[in-house]
Amino acid sequence: MKAVLLDAEDRYRVAELDEPAPGPGEVAVAVAYAGIQWGDVMVRDGRFPLPRPFVPGFEASGHITAVGEGVDPGRVGTPVSALTTGGACAEVVLASAVLALDTGGLPLRTAAGLGWGAPTAYDLINTVARVRPGESVLVHAAAGSVGTLAAQFARLAGAGRVVGVAGSPARAGYAAGFGYDRVVLREDFPAVLGGERFDAVLDPVGGATRRAALEQLAAHGRLAVFGALASFEPVPADPGDLLVNGRSLLTYNSDLLARTHPGRLADSARRALALVADGSVRVDITAEYGLEDLATAVRRLAGGATCGKSVLRIGRP
Repeated sequence: MKAVLLDAEDRYRVAELDEPAPGPGEVAVAVAYAGIQWGDVMVRDGRFPLPRPFVPGFEASGHITAVGEGVDPGRVGTPVSALTTGGACAEVVLASAVLALDTGGLPLRTAAGLGWGAPTAYDLINTVARVRPGESVLVHAAAGSVGTLAAQFARLAGAGRVVGVAGSPARAGYAAGFGYDRVVLREDFPAVLGGERFDAVLDPVGGATRRAALEQLAAHGRLAVFGALASFEPVPADPGDLLVNGRSLLTYNSDLLARTHPGRLADSARRALALVADGSVRVDITAEYGLEDLATAVRRLAGGATCGKSVLRIGRP
């Protein structure tokens, strides 16, 4: 089969590899599209210590072609959206059967756009920050895959005000189309908000942004941390100070959840998928690349040139 390999010199190349066979609890998926996400940037930059050469790609859509021991053989031929531990940038990828979700009639291109971002955004709003009707929400990285979905999930949860933060005027304009009441520029943040407080803040950025977010929480507000795009520097949070104002600092790690409670992650992914399928939520795929163009796709994502979701076209939809 054809697959993309990332070598020790951080170079991508298309190679011929043996097709993998599913083990117990796994399925093999003939990949139609692979989703491109921030994990691909972190792998390229060596922030995930994975052995090289490595077949990148953590999310895929396609049809199940084979199943391992313990998996219902009737699933062969089923269209799925699969969350993987790697290998999705190939003609065939292995995935846990639990995290290969039936997509029904949803187009496979759209299904690839769900990836890890859809359950992450769903959980941040509904199970981590637990947004209630009438509450205010601030979302950092508002123009990305998670940000655009989180704004929509916040609206469905009844949020009274949803504000986004984006890195450029173009990204702010793009994010504005997903239900935000206001999108501000990162260079103007937080001063431009004039001391506004929020019941929930979603932060994948870290560093100074995280420090500011703690100060922007209203009484009983929740800061949901789910990444460190800009900085891994420590951000002090005094439990005593948080307690006085009833504020909470919460974290969300979808990769860990997939390993410890995969059924919970799968349930959130199904709920998100259902909302996309019935038209309540929109997944916006803004760029499509061929297998040989993965380096370009990852570079554009890392450089902030990508809004919404990018996918890699691999097989037949």
